[in-house]
Amino acid sequence: MSRLITYIRKRAKSFVYAFRGIRLLFVTQPNARIHAMAIGLITGLGIWLSLDTWEWCIIALCMGLVLATEAINSSIEFLTDLASPEIHPLAEKAKDLAAGAVLITVLFGAIVWALIYLPKLFSLIEATA
Repeated sequence: MSRLITYIRKRAKSFVYAFRGIRLLFVTQPNARIHAMAIGLITGLGIWLSLDTWEWCIIALCMGLVLATEAINSSIEFLTDLASPEIHPLAEKAKDLAAGAVLITVLFGAIVWALIYLPKLFSLIEATA
């Protein structure tokens, strides 16, 4: 029984670390806060447009990918700064690639957003014209 309790405590502690990491992301990373504001706007607009369940699934997946990629980018930046406090070409490449990964997810998220939201917005504009 004590092995089970130890196992449960370790799993619970891993959630504490994960939530601490999410908090750290938003406290230390201005871009993460910008992404969060964009997610708020996208969510509000989606509610107003009455997105279907499948549309919400795709939008939520894109939101999660952007935030997860931002977290990975931030962790790579922290580790790179630790490993190479001085400017080094390889450290610069690592940081640039990680930032590029975030940009890729944001751009493809914007394409998904446009494919889902723009037809609905155009329909509303046509209906009021």
